[in-house]
Amino acid sequence: MNRRGTRVLRLEALARVEGEAALHLRVEGDTVAETRLRIYEPPRFFEAFLTGRGHTEPPDITARICGICPVAYQMSACQAIENACGVTVDGPLADLRRLLYCGEWIESHTLHIYLLHAPDFLGHADMVGLARDQRAAVERGLRLKQAGNAILEQLGGRPIHPVNVRVGGFYRTPAPAELRPLAERLWRAREDALETVRWAAAFDFPEARCDHDLLALRDPGRYAVDTGTPAVMTVRSTGPALREFALSDFEQHVREEQVPHSTALTARLDGRRFLTGPLARYAISGRWLHPAAAEAARDAGLGDPATGTICDNPFRSILVRAVEVVHAVEEALRLIDGYAQPPRPAVEVPPREAVGAGATEAPRGLLYHRYALTADGTLTESRIVPPTAQNQTAIEEDVRRAVQARLDRAGPAAGDEELTHLCERVIRNHDPCISCAAHFLDLTVERR
Repeated sequence: MNRRGTRVLRLEALARVEGEAALHLRVEGDTVAETRLRIYEPPRFFEAFLTGRGHTEPPDITARICGICPVAYQMSACQAIENACGVTVDGPLADLRRLLYCGEWIESHTLHIYLLHAPDFLGHADMVGLARDQRAAVERGLRLKQAGNAILEQLGGRPIHPVNVRVGGFYRTPAPAELRPLAERLWRAREDALETVRWAAAFDFPEARCDHDLLALRDPGRYAVDTGTPAVMTVRSTGPALREFALSDFEQHVREEQVPHSTALTARLDGRRFLTGPLARYAISGRWLHPAAAEAARDAGLGDPATGTICDNPFRSILVRAVEVVHAVEEALRLIDGYAQPPRPAVEVPPREAVGAGATEAPRGLLYHRYALTADGTLTESRIVPPTAQNQTAIEEDVRRAVQARLDRAGPAAGDEELTHLCERVIRNHDPCISCAAHFLDLTVERR
């Protein structure tokens, strides 16, 4: 529509992202003047729901934030409560938690790779079209997702919003014999995961580069999933620089603020734009990938993670996720092979007056929780910082750069339909979990 020299395009519904949002893009001449990712869903008030609750309740309540990555919310919540109460969960119970987390990585990454993101690279509008063209590939993706769901169901009681997780451990732990069917399934999934990397490596990746600071947990000796210290990698002309800070100082470094165009908070890391998620994890912890995953990464053209290789092309994030699926499958097999049932399903976590923080790596990036407790365990304050809110400004900048690069090449010849498709692709690179449930995007482009 043309009004007074302003051209407005509206895309009312975009599947293949989780949640409801709008992208407002204003172009003046051949220059992108403004990019706003407007998350307009009503606030969900989970932090307010938690106030006044008992210290054992956050894992069950926060699991309802997301149907795709409930384990991430449960694990970060458990760690924060246990940190406040001065309790450490280790040994077989910690291994079971990591195994549960591997299941979530497998199912969530696979969902994104096959059902949400791959159609962008293969010329299809959705997974249905992809299934008609590459049925074997989609069936492979569904088998992988089912393998991840099977882990969640075995350890969590059900694949969505698990009910077996509690502060201090689990309500019930399985006998080793109960995990053997999972191992058999994962051995079959291993080849599907490796084939997924080979399949995605053949995609045609547009040229792009992001120079955002990268934030992920770091746990020397292993690829950080459920434990670690926040680490920041800053890419400079002289090379990458890595630094860490204590989790207790997270909110001093990651500052959230409200912006007029979004009901989600946005964040800056020491005043700078930053990105969390698979690209950050690969850069910071890639040297500790399972050898099979590292080999798959090298064969896929991602370079050698053992040398600290950085993947700075956001379009290749689908490939990094595929490598992480290989790692999660291998890690799950290792944990099952070494599992011995603990003498009790949970350790006691008596309440005390304190403040505690916890963070784990959700599939989309670092997820931070902080809780303040009274002496009887009542929550007086809660803070949850999800990955997509942290990534919002980086997504906006990636969209701006992609559209600007296209305008620089094509100028007015770049039509609204082409730019719309490009914006959608750029947003899907980050697998945003906007509300962790819905599936709409509204795109507005203004031309002057």
